[in-house]
Amino acid sequence: MSSLPPPPSAALTEPDRVRIVIGVLIAMFLAALDQTIVTPAMPTIGAALGGGLWLSWIVSAYFLTSTAVTPLFGKLADLKGRRPVLYASIGIFLVGSVVCALAPSMAVLIGGRAIQGIGGGGLMAVVQTIIGDVAPPRERARYMIYISTLWAVSSLAGPVLGGVLAQHVHWSMIFWINLPIGLVGYLMSSRALQKLPDVRRPHKLDVLGALMVMVATVLLLLALTWGGTVYPWNSLVIIVLIWLSLFLFGFFGWYQLQPEEPLLPPRVLANPVVAQACSAIFFSMAGFVGLSVFFPVYLELVEGLGAAASGLALVALMGGTVAGANVSGRHMRRSAHYKRIAVLGSFIASVSLALLGVLADTVPFLVIEAIVAAAGFGLGTLFPVVMVSVQNAAEPRDLGVATATLGFLRSLGSVIGIAVLGAILGTAGVSSHIGEAHGALVDAARLQTVEAFRWLFFAAALSQLVSLALLLRMEEKPLRGHAPPVPAGEG
Repeated sequence: MSSLPPPPSAALTEPDRVRIVIGVLIAMFLAALDQTIVTPAMPTIGAALGGGLWLSWIVSAYFLTSTAVTPLFGKLADLKGRRPVLYASIGIFLVGSVVCALAPSMAVLIGGRAIQGIGGGGLMAVVQTIIGDVAPPRERARYMIYISTLWAVSSLAGPVLGGVLAQHVHWSMIFWINLPIGLVGYLMSSRALQKLPDVRRPHKLDVLGALMVMVATVLLLLALTWGGTVYPWNSLVIIVLIWLSLFLFGFFGWYQLQPEEPLLPPRVLANPVVAQACSAIFFSMAGFVGLSVFFPVYLELVEGLGAAASGLALVALMGGTVAGANVSGRHMRRSAHYKRIAVLGSFIASVSLALLGVLADTVPFLVIEAIVAAAGFGLGTLFPVVMVSVQNAAEPRDLGVATATLGFLRSLGSVIGIAVLGAILGTAGVSSHIGEAHGALVDAARLQTVEAFRWLFFAAALSQLVSLALLLRMEEKPLRGHAPPVPAGEG
């Protein structure tokens, strides 16, 4: 063991570490901002490009590719080095942004979003790997303030910026703005990473596993998009698509027992805490991301808001989420019973989402905003608890793999949640109204849309209830971290 090189962090001073973390986080800001800036502009994009039926794919395509490639890019960073993979991720993301900005049709835009997702998944994986390089586990908490700040800024600024640009400039600006941000991210990270040692480790990529997940998910998305709209739910096309998707998901599960380094390691999910925490975040994200994607559509069609106002209204959901995560993180440092805050938050989110279904279009807009903020707060409490629970329960050798598995299922839940909730609106014919109304819908179209959104909110509440049940079953293990420091030669 003495022949192994010292950890990268050993040769870096504290100012070096801070500069590297800040530099790579600016690059990561590209991916973080893109997850929130698009949603308030979606009705405007649907009106400009048509194809309201495919509107949910604008978000789903991004999450789908980023979900599949994130574990691969983490290993590529070990094989090829951190810097080249980071720069390649930025480049792919910017190419996707240009394709989106110039898209003449919904199909091209969805393709551009898929390219963006590849770059975004790479950014998430490589940046987390670099932070792991420069910040030893005992000191990593000191850098969480930078990461928390980045997500808070992107969560709050993204919806406002996206709505304003879509309504007052042009929807394509939400993609063109990535170019200067990407340039700054490249320059800042390039300068900061000059002192980062070149760390490489052998890995085997499970490309076939990633492709299977993508194909199985695309087949399911097609079934949920076409079912009840293009084809009846009981048609041969929809039935075949669903069965093919289920077969591929089942085959993927069997295949993960074969490779030396599978995309989703079975031994990690064999840990009951990891399995229940990952399942809980899967169902929670299905409701949360689905709500964040379709709530602006509700605001336009039912409340009569424009893109800028709906973006500002979305801040209630995002701000509540940031606040919930902050309160949860602080609670965990003070209480041995860290799971209670997530259980309480999940209950609040479930009740709030159900209330949205009951009270939709019957109470003032400010009441709806307050309920949405409460739902966001409750959902936000889960994120720190689930992450820490997974990392605390995993064996030290599986820490990185367990964290990646959590991120994988979190993103997969987002994709499937968007598809299921989008299918509810599509079956009710809501997609045909997107972009056609000047202000809120009226008469029968309004009643039809409100009823569809009631079912959407109820479905999100049900998903959150499943997440709550899984949290209640999850064992609350004592948190590690009070052991004596590891000697310098052993870190």
